[in-house]
Amino acid sequence: MHRRHFIKAFPLAGMAGAVQPGQFLLADSKPAGIVAIQADREYWVQLLARIAEPVMKSLSAGQLRQQMPLEVAPGYNKPVEKVTYLEVFGRTMAGIAPWLELGADGTEEGKIRARFIEYALKATAQGVQPGGPDQMNFTGQFDGQPLVDGAFLAHAFIRAPKQLWQPLPDTVKQQVIAGFKSLRSIRPGYNNWLLFAGIIEAALLLFGEEWDGMRVDYAVKKHQEWYKGDGMYGDGTDFHFDYYNGFVIQPMLTDILKVLSDARKAPLKDYEQAISRMQRYGEIQERQISPEGTFPVVGRSMTYRNAVFQPLVQLALHEQLPATLTPGQVRAALTAVIKRIFEAEGTFDKKGWLQLGFCGHQPEIADVYTSTGSLYLCTTGFLALGLPADHTFWTAAPEEWTAQKAWSGKAVKKDHAL
Repeated sequence: MHRRHFIKAFPLAGMAGAVQPGQFLLADSKPAGIVAIQADREYWVQLLARIAEPVMKSLSAGQLRQQMPLEVAPGYNKPVEKVTYLEVFGRTMAGIAPWLELGADGTEEGKIRARFIEYALKATAQGVQPGGPDQMNFTGQFDGQPLVDGAFLAHAFIRAPKQLWQPLPDTVKQQVIAGFKSLRSIRPGYNNWLLFAGIIEAALLLFGEEWDGMRVDYAVKKHQEWYKGDGMYGDGTDFHFDYYNGFVIQPMLTDILKVLSDARKAPLKDYEQAISRMQRYGEIQERQISPEGTFPVVGRSMTYRNAVFQPLVQLALHEQLPATLTPGQVRAALTAVIKRIFEAEGTFDKKGWLQLGFCGHQPEIADVYTSTGSLYLCTTGFLALGLPADHTFWTAAPEEWTAQKAWSGKAVKKDHAL
């Protein structure tokens, strides 16, 4: 597919936060229909770049510790300087990876991707440089949190091997691999944490490295056992009414199974089953988005903001949306959500870093394990940017989503459990 040259003026180059959410700088010469279609993608690109720029630019220069604020939740209970830097790096990379996997090209957006790819490669080298100013902690010496965020970094490499993994110098690759293997010393909790251990091993398998199949198999089998029905897994043996199916479970489980099935280490039917369940979960997620672009604020980790919808955007990314959902309605619904969240006053500080909160600056909603670095899981709500600009997800006319139709008295199809 040929990517459209759809942005004539893009002001983010080299400037984090220069463009405020809601601003669009589209060429006046475009036909009105083209502008309407392309505005959503431009908005997503501007916003993701605004979020990620302070992280990736400062780390690529070896200045993350100097520049990143260390805001923590009331009652925070972790050694923040030992965990938050890998948090912010791993989570940001996990979100921007599919977009960067498109590679650089001659469009304005393609040039921005080129800049972020360069940031990412340099940032990875900085993060694993022995004795470097931004060397990150890949051990459990102080806290188990590095297992979590090493897993998000591994997920990034799985999502963008061509742009984020393959170009790395061999020395840097070996340092990353050593970091991942050192995380085996951390015993994962008997819950979604099993997937953190599993996806790191899946990444090692993908790299052609020695990997621990037991850690992967145990994570997969346990989550298959913990399936509760209607597209939802328990977080451990119990079901929690929160969004951890979105933050971790559904995206990591399906991608682990994809790596395994591609390598013929697991039957394809296991992957297909997980996708079927994820599609049902995606249907439920779309129905939760109100006509105003809001959704229920329930459960822990709400400071991860739109990462709630990671399964829905991952389905879009892999062209696996259920037949009940059209690209136009999903894009319109998610665009409404991110506008409601990120246009709230107080979301960013004066230097462009995210602040604790869900819709603005709300430190009191943050859980005791939440710091500035934690917040950047929100980037995983932008996975659909990994689809080219001329993909149907971006070119389809916007449509009303389910709640909009239902609450305005229009025809809505009935909903049933899986």
